[in-house]
Amino acid sequence: MNIIAIIPARMGSSRYPGKPLALIHNVPMVGHVAFRTAMSESLSAAYVATCDEIIENYCKSAGLPCIMTSDQHVRCTTRTAEALLKIEAARGTKADIVVMVQGDEPMVTPEMIDAAVTPMLEDASINVVNLMAEMETVEEFEDPNEVKVVVDRNMNALYFSREPVPSRKKGADRVPMRKQVCIIPFRRDYLLRFNDMEESPLEIYESVDMMRILEYGEKVRMVPTSVRTFSVDTPDDLAHVTRLMEGDGLRKSYALK
Repeated sequence: MNIIAIIPARMGSSRYPGKPLALIHNVPMVGHVAFRTAMSESLSAAYVATCDEIIENYCKSAGLPCIMTSDQHVRCTTRTAEALLKIEAARGTKADIVVMVQGDEPMVTPEMIDAAVTPMLEDASINVVNLMAEMETVEEFEDPNEVKVVVDRNMNALYFSREPVPSRKKGADRVPMRKQVCIIPFRRDYLLRFNDMEESPLEIYESVDMMRILEYGEKVRMVPTSVRTFSVDTPDDLAHVTRLMEGDGLRKSYALK
């Protein structure tokens, strides 16, 4: 099984411009993501995909594989697909599964990558998987930068939202507070088909790509992870993650590269 990871990253983030190269313990954030992703034994390779020469230059200096893509992409999935096709052309072989790892997940672990692809290895009918994690505070649950998810009894997504769902307003002492973790394996052909689908209204309203799949009546398998991770959407998030990674064991293996 040929499984590759692609990490889309660009400097022009609307919420935090320049964040791929923001330093966390003297390593750019995209470097943390790429080094840690590549540690997964499930992968045959991992690449950064970017339209910015400054990111490409960093990757070259750090020995990280990097693919240059168009600067016209709005969605991470289309950048990932372009990079995928370029990688396949260069290597002369097709991928079976493509793991899209967002470049703002610096606390990703190789075990998370392995857990995300496992359902697809066990069940050929699963086309896309998302990791999800429990949120520990109401503050995080109400943060619009965190994408919340509600699942059915078979661990398929029912709905994604930046609003706190399910509702806590009917007197429930506790509701499931789960967030999407942006480690998303696609079957190769399904990623290309996804990008050919017309954007859906709820996808646009919620600003969550996975809603396109649900609106077309298809499934997103959710996989719980107990790993405590935080994405970086703001400078405050960067400071928080920097504190959390102070004693991080994985970091020691690549921090001097």
